[in-house]
Amino acid sequence: MQGADRSKATLQGIIRGYVEPSTAIHSDGWRGYDGLVDIGFDKHFRVHHGENEFANGEKHINGIESFWSYAKRRLAKFNGVAKHTFYLHLKETEFRFNHRRDNLYREMLKLLRLNPL
Repeated sequence: MQGADRSKATLQGIIRGYVEPSTAIHSDGWRGYDGLVDIGFDKHFRVHHGENEFANGEKHINGIESFWSYAKRRLAKFNGVAKHTFYLHLKETEFRFNHRRDNLYREMLKLLRLNPL
């Protein structure tokens, strides 16, 4: 993300605007996440990759890293998507990721049976 603002203030402003305070947040040790507990996000769990810590009991970020790896590979096939449709592409990618071990055709048939067009 060239030119993107990755400052602590910007990141925490986005988190405050979109994330419920009761949400469990799993992050790495990047300093932009410092202070989340102080602003009401009491369920902030960290792993410190810089200290060769990649999991600590139930604390890890492997799931989200796996999803973004999958999403980047999937979305790269489109050579870019329009900003106004990005959310839809991301939701489709989320569905495909969550059902990556299932037969998508059967999953879609189930959804259409439950929610006919």
